[in-house]
Amino acid sequence: HAYRYTGTPQADQSDGQYEEAGINELNVGMSATETTATNARVLGYDPLVDDGINEEAMITLVLPYIKSAKEGAARLGALIEKYGTGESNSIAFNDQNDVWYLETAGGHHWAAMRLPEDTYAIAPNQTLMQTVDLQDTDNFLVASDLVDFVAQHHLNPTPDTFNFREIFGTHGEDDAYYNTPRTWYGQKLFNPEITDQQPTDQDMPFTRKPAKKLAIEDVQFFLSSHYNGTPYDPFGTYASGSAADQRKYRPIAMDRNQCSSILQIRNDVPADHAAIQWIAMGFFAYAPYVPFFTNITDTPADYQSTTAAVDVANVYWLNKTLSVLIEPHFHDYVEAVNAFRDGCQSYARSRVAATDAAVSGNVSAFLTQSNQITAGEISKRTRELFDTIVKHGLLLSKTAWEKGQNL
Repeated sequence: HAYRYTGTPQADQSDGQYEEAGINELNVGMSATETTATNARVLGYDPLVDDGINEEAMITLVLPYIKSAKEGAARLGALIEKYGTGESNSIAFNDQNDVWYLETAGGHHWAAMRLPEDTYAIAPNQTLMQTVDLQDTDNFLVASDLVDFVAQHHLNPTPDTFNFREIFGTHGEDDAYYNTPRTWYGQKLFNPEITDQQPTDQDMPFTRKPAKKLAIEDVQFFLSSHYNGTPYDPFGTYASGSAADQRKYRPIAMDRNQCSSILQIRNDVPADHAAIQWIAMGFFAYAPYVPFFTNITDTPADYQSTTAAVDVANVYWLNKTLSVLIEPHFHDYVEAVNAFRDGCQSYARSRVAATDAAVSGNVSAFLTQSNQITAGEISKRTRELFDTIVKHGLLLSKTAWEKGQNL
């Protein structure tokens, strides 16, 4: 039996579906959006498989068939062992109780861990799991031959432990400037008391307990961030440093942003409306996150209609076009954009609360209609911002010229 599930498939599916992230009808979530790297020594013994299971198919082959986060890690791991994978990836699973995180290594190997209670993890495109307790099957799962594979090829540089990152990961210059700064910034946000880490440190812990409980807004801010308040902010703010500093590290919010999901499974409401997939399309620093209850049968038309050609009738291109208009005049528009996003988030919160309070009857039909209302209002507000920025932008032309009173 295949369970109903949500996904965010790529509009152009010539290279695969790339459903990327979603939640199934049993309230199990899965995110398969993170490409990583395996070191060259490991790949010498277990090369990638050209026709293996890759990112574009992982959601499709796993999410409809699992009843828990742990079961998701086990199913994907078994598929990778049997069929191989053509790329290195990290995949997260969540349910009402747990979060499991799986990392692939080479063509056929993998390990997964249950994140400890009350912790968060940041995963910036690199192999990150550290000590794997091979005896603790409640909290760790590994490929059936992983231990023998490592021993046979003498891959463990510290044999008294089993550090997955040290055995399988990379520690290159690209990690130090493209990946680890994002971990540094996230841990700076969520644990501001830690002051001895540097953006290029390659030994930052994978998981930490945050200084305070994290809300959806904390996660959204991090996913929309660009080293705000540091010398590395590329937008020339008060905190930004030199031109070199502003271009030094890859930010989270960047031009290649396509679609971001926050998979929220709540424990304080009935299961039939506990799961929400918050979705932002386009450039995350400007696009609002829209809450979609996932026990639904349809989605708004402007979220389904993404085309290859630019068309602001759909949400993706509307938000992408906004980023093109805003960035050249960032300081003219940033306050309006921030007010817009704050307003959308307040509205989204109110809509979730109102839906929770009113849900009744055919729950899927009710939630489908509720999503239509919520997304429709946020699309309306986005178009109003678009209208304001275009009209204001007409006044910023270098050819703007007033005749004055004497002409």
